[in-house]
Amino acid sequence: MLRLSTLLLTSSFAVAQVDFQRDVRPILADRCFSCHGPDAAARQAKLRLDVREGALAVLDLESPAGSLLLHKVSADEGERMPPPRSNKPALTAAEIDVLRRWIAAGAEYTDHWSYGRIEATAVPETGESHPIDAFLARQWRALGLAPAPPADARTLIRRLSFDLTGLPPKPERVDAFRADPDVEALTDELLASPHFGERMAVFWLDLVRYGDSSGYHSDRPIPIWPYRD
Repeated sequence: MLRLSTLLLTSSFAVAQVDFQRDVRPILADRCFSCHGPDAAARQAKLRLDVREGALAVLDLESPAGSLLLHKVSADEGERMPPPRSNKPALTAAEIDVLRRWIAAGAEYTDHWSYGRIEATAVPETGESHPIDAFLARQWRALGLAPAPPADARTLIRRLSFDLTGLPPKPERVDAFRADPDVEALTDELLASPHFGERMAVFWLDLVRYGDSSGYHSDRPIPIWPYRD
């Protein structure tokens, strides 16, 4: 059975292999790209870190400990990058370690997965019955973690119903699911419910700050109600 409880695997866990898109690019984008990124007009010191060819100017792949990039992000405040005047925080020890391991592995730059060709991926042999559980189990085991035990039928239907419709399941539906805990059939049923559409619309209505009027200046009416309906 597909486990509906998932574990958030964040960068706080040590990973054996650094991934550029997942681990490295967010650090460079947050701390470096404003001065050393794709905008030629804002680029400082003729240094570009968003492409490998530019980054090689400060990356010593033969001696990661001597990389100018690592030296700059680890230096004292007077020499450190990003500089204090940028109002960007210094890299943490964990972030510096990510860069160090990335450089030691060859400092490869990769494109975002959405730009690559979709390839079939073999399901790991983990003993799990569902492919999603198999991929999760492989990562859990690599991190020395174990999943929570499978939830009982009553908990499963409550989780699914609240998540997909925002509403609790009716008692008679709970009893029916406990007698026949078909998760896929229940999921299809909830996705076909009008309440699923209402649940999804809530996020968009919040995003556009739904109201029948603008709420400021002349407080003019705004016709968002057809979308709400």
